Amino acid sequence: MPAANATPKVAIVSINLESNAFSPTATEADFRSLCYLEGEDGMADARSAAPIVGQEPVGFIRTMDATGPWQPVPTVFAWCHPWGPVDQAFFRYMTDEIVRRIDAAGGVDAVYVGNHGAMLATEESDPDGALITLLRQKLGPDVPIVVSFDLHANVSARTAEAADVVIAYQTNPHVDMFERGEEAAHTIRAMLAGNATPQTAYVKLPIAPPTATLLSRAGPYAELIDYGQRRKREMGGAILNVSVVGGFVYADSDSTGLSVIVTGRYALEPAERLAGEIARMAWGFHERFQCELLPFDQAVADTVARGDDPKLPAIIYADIGDNPGGGGGGDTTELLAALVEAGAKGVLYGSFFDQALAREAVAAGVGAEITATFNRTPLTCFSNTYEVPAKVVAVSTEPFIGRLGLYAGQKLNAQPMAALQIGGEGGITVVVISNRYQTADPMFFEHLGFDIAAARTVVVKSRGHFRSGFEPFFPPERVQEPDTPGFTSPILTRFDWQNLPRPVFPLDQETDWTPPNW
Repeated sequence: MPAANATPKVAIVSINLESNAFSPTATEADFRSLCYLEGEDGMADARSAAPIVGQEPVGFIRTMDATGPWQPVPTVFAWCHPWGPVDQAFFRYMTDEIVRRIDAAGGVDAVYVGNHGAMLATEESDPDGALITLLRQKLGPDVPIVVSFDLHANVSARTAEAADVVIAYQTNPHVDMFERGEEAAHTIRAMLAGNATPQTAYVKLPIAPPTATLLSRAGPYAELIDYGQRRKREMGGAILNVSVVGGFVYADSDSTGLSVIVTGRYALEPAERLAGEIARMAWGFHERFQCELLPFDQAVADTVARGDDPKLPAIIYADIGDNPGGGGGGDTTELLAALVEAGAKGVLYGSFFDQALAREAVAAGVGAEITATFNRTPLTCFSNTYEVPAKVVAVSTEPFIGRLGLYAGQKLNAQPMAALQIGGEGGITVVVISNRYQTADPMFFEHLGFDIAAARTVVVKSRGHFRSGFEPFFPPERVQEPDTPGFTSPILTRFDWQNLPRPVFPLDQETDWTPPNW
């Protein structure tokens, strides 16, 4: 560890993938479609006005820049839309590149790892843990390793052991990514200055919540996060970090489940005491981690009624079963086809991932009448082909900058993209995109010139992040979640689980739990 007045060399590592075990393999091409940068290219992007690199490493780098001299050792900045397990050969390439760059720097004084935390690989059930353990084995026990994770991470015991500090998001929808990177930077500065010797308490509970139950504004998860942060303040400087990590059930791995990770600044006892409090509270809430959905047929009927009666309040629907932000293909057609068949009016629907259809619509041009074939080449088992007459009403071949919530300030490369009008003027307008983003930002519609406030019903392929992006138009009481099919359905009994630790709630209703005997 360097002297306090030295210029520390700090490695930055970021492989961000949320893996749905039921979705197709995430390849190198999938990463490059969103973000794959190495070395100084990643640093330059993170320091740019509109980075494509995630906000955690951006927050980390900018905070390190602002808090004193340092020598960055940038390695890999890899981000993929949530999909299936990463191809093992590409994961191995990335880890080899990380190690190579650390070796080329002559070693480092600290490491920041900004991963998602729920990654699978085709031959590895816990690649996040494997990477962090590899770094620990390589660098030894005295080099600080600080990790930031999404709150949907599946934190394994070996990750908690190998990392000095695990810092998870506190918001869902996620709007605190920059702040968690910022916290990681301050934590590394404190450790390098001798102002923290972290001691971590880790508890895994047999709860694998549907992600729809993990909102941070209200509900059981919000109460756990709020309690942890309040107790941290009450305990003064004894606690360095409190992370209540909800997990990502669709990973179907042996480390899936709700975790409590509390890090003491100097001592383990206060961390264990607080982790135990939170874990017992979480178990007391376990029956609340179940969700109810709006029946599909009722959602369709209600949409038709709103289109016919302007006095009814406008509503936003989350196509929750097909969330690209959780490994969905962004291309299921059941809800769209049902709305068309029912003659729904005043609907904005977005965003449908179909590169071929987007290119066809852009080539035809605004005003063209086409036969829109959705999923001409099906991507997954849920990608049903659907054909309908449509009119091209808007196109774009340019990226845009997100303005609210998850994507605020980020450059989004969804182009080419187009809007198709189905059922004539005032019917259904579908935004078709060429990159598999979830529709968590109003710019997916506004970039093409549409007024969201004029719609009677908005349908978004997203699970929860749309809530912060669309809140100016739709407060929580005007948000509904229809029961739709796909890789991210919160009805967990629809999946063939292979690797979840069982019994686990809510799949196994009789699950029991014994608190740790510290």
